[in-house]
Amino acid sequence: MDEIQSQSDHYRSSSSSASSPASRVPAFNFFYLRKPGSLGQPISFEDSPEWEDTDADVRVEEGGGDSINAATTSVSPSLSKLNSGSLPSPRLPEGAAVARKIAGASVAWKDLTVTIGGKRKYSDNVVKGSNGYALPGTMTVIMGPAKSGKSTLLRAIAGRLPPAAKMYGEIFVNGAKMHMPYGSYGLVDLETTLIGSLTVREYLYYSAVLQLPGFFSQKKSVVEEAIHAMSLGDFANKLIGGHCFMKGLPSGERRRVAIARELVMRPHILFIDEPLYHLDSVSALLMMVTLKKLTSTGCTLIFTLNQSSTEVFGLFDRICLLSNGNTLFFGETLACLQHFSNAGFPCPIMQSPSDHFLRAINTDFDRIIAMCKNWQDDNGDFSAVNMDTAVAICTLEATYKSSADAAAVETMIMRLTEKEGPLLKSKGNASNATRIAVLTWRSLLIMSREFKYYWLRLILYMLLTLCIGTIFSGLGHSLSSVVTRVAAIFVFVSFTSLLSIAGVPVLMKEIKIYASEESNQHSGALAFLFGQLLSSIPFLFLISISSSLVFYFLIGLRDEFSLLMYFVLNFFMCLLVNEGLMLAVVSLWKNIFQSVLTLVTIHAVLMLAAGYFRIRSELPRPVWTHPLSYIAFHTYSIQGLLENEYLGVNFAIGQVRSISGFQALHSAYDISPRSNAKWENVLVLFLMAVGYRILVFVLLHFYARKNVSLHRLFRGKHNSTA
Repeated sequence: MDEIQSQSDHYRSSSSSASSPASRVPAFNFFYLRKPGSLGQPISFEDSPEWEDTDADVRVEEGGGDSINAATTSVSPSLSKLNSGSLPSPRLPEGAAVARKIAGASVAWKDLTVTIGGKRKYSDNVVKGSNGYALPGTMTVIMGPAKSGKSTLLRAIAGRLPPAAKMYGEIFVNGAKMHMPYGSYGLVDLETTLIGSLTVREYLYYSAVLQLPGFFSQKKSVVEEAIHAMSLGDFANKLIGGHCFMKGLPSGERRRVAIARELVMRPHILFIDEPLYHLDSVSALLMMVTLKKLTSTGCTLIFTLNQSSTEVFGLFDRICLLSNGNTLFFGETLACLQHFSNAGFPCPIMQSPSDHFLRAINTDFDRIIAMCKNWQDDNGDFSAVNMDTAVAICTLEATYKSSADAAAVETMIMRLTEKEGPLLKSKGNASNATRIAVLTWRSLLIMSREFKYYWLRLILYMLLTLCIGTIFSGLGHSLSSVVTRVAAIFVFVSFTSLLSIAGVPVLMKEIKIYASEESNQHSGALAFLFGQLLSSIPFLFLISISSSLVFYFLIGLRDEFSLLMYFVLNFFMCLLVNEGLMLAVVSLWKNIFQSVLTLVTIHAVLMLAAGYFRIRSELPRPVWTHPLSYIAFHTYSIQGLLENEYLGVNFAIGQVRSISGFQALHSAYDISPRSNAKWENVLVLFLMAVGYRILVFVLLHFYARKNVSLHRLFRGKHNSTA
């Protein structure tokens, strides 16, 4: 403790040398957002803009400065003035008022601890005994260095922890221990998968139709409100990902689109993981001003942040400062500056508060100190980098635990939880039939615009079929052409199936979109599978009929319309089975490289077991005949095509003798002599296509159900502690 005190005193003296006491601004009068024309003077609370106050139905007045809206009426930004020590917010532009108010909700968490096995080197506790709260119409930021537990704490409050996490403690919404129902909250992940081939308005409209019940026409007003709330009016008709030579939306606008997707539900509480991720300073300020405008509707906003500029810091109402899972401070933003000053680490006048906070608690700066040690010895000490961060963390944590700020948080949590407010209710969701129709139409629209993923694949199929057809053209219909024609059909089926692997990136994108929408309950496994199937049928049929026509006439197969239609149907079912196989592999791995490697291996093995290189009846029985030759869809497709071509055909041998097509194929490929055998093969292909999609449904549904059950388990633990 003596060492801690000595180093703390050393940092206090060095920090004060950076700015003399005469030039420093008193903590109670310090403010970083200045009015135009007054940059030379600090602004006190009395200089803050005037806001029109909105009455709240439920307030806690006695013994505290915080006013609480209990999710019944919206709260205006006047809450920033009512809350003692909170920072004032800049005046909203004229005409920027949001049309509809949102009934916010208070959130409080008490003794919240989250453990994840293997997450930390010395301890599994990612978040340790955190206490805090968030009020309607305010912005609460969870700040800290990398791997401090920010995102974990945010997901714990939202009830969206990963399956490996375990949570202990209590979470209250409007004073009640409850699970936030569907539509009452929104969560924006750090990485949100957007659909680049849709415009902003189209993307939000399809999201609204997937989420909300009711008629399609009723969703347009909701979408326009979300576009207006996130200031996306100038980008509403632009493609998110661009097209041809047109650039897509910048990262700042993409982030706002992801937030707007959650706003179509008009949530009471909005959780955002790193809203300023990959944004420059201008985009970051625009984002935070937009979110500050959003809180004026009454929405409760909780988000994580790594660091911020001075202007952005001035927009926060409350800050939760974490380091290695420990809460170093929770309270008003100005009070955090005072807390650091009381602990012996005052913020220099020319330094951003967030930079100062993270400098004090980020252990990575110790390496910078070691690197700059020799340079410091020659040029004097830096007031910003001459402190042991472990000492600062211990000092700040000890100071906070014994401070009035920590006691005020506990008192506030007690007041928020002593009386239950209105319960949040589910807003309902769209029916499965509606979701299937929307997903189908949206996928068809995406296919029509994604040239490199869909139309380019069609061109590649045509080129491959043209190559195969020209190589095997002019075979004739003699007995000697049977073996060569079998080879041509085998190459056609096998190589076109192998070429389908080029569609893995498309399926991977669809799985990512589904995972993003399913995590927020915007879609389900059944709706996704039916929508994907119905939307892929026209595209696969287009490939099958175009490739079949080229191959059929170049090879010179039997000139009968019914036989041609069977060829098209057989190849279509083959592509449908292959699409299901790829979807199952992609759903299992969720990685492009591993999926492609697995599919190439599977196709190579199935091609070997298809009965061409060695007749099916002569394959080794333990593995190649049972089960590989029976699960190889190539086998049934090739059998059906050969039976379609050769059953009912006779080949003359000399002038008096002839053999049937079945006998001619006997030594080249194993087929059935029954007249309806080719339809049995099509039926098997259909059942395999259904089977693969059932497998995909099980994979997706099990994964989603596992997450949901774990979330309910965590909430159940909270209720049992009451």
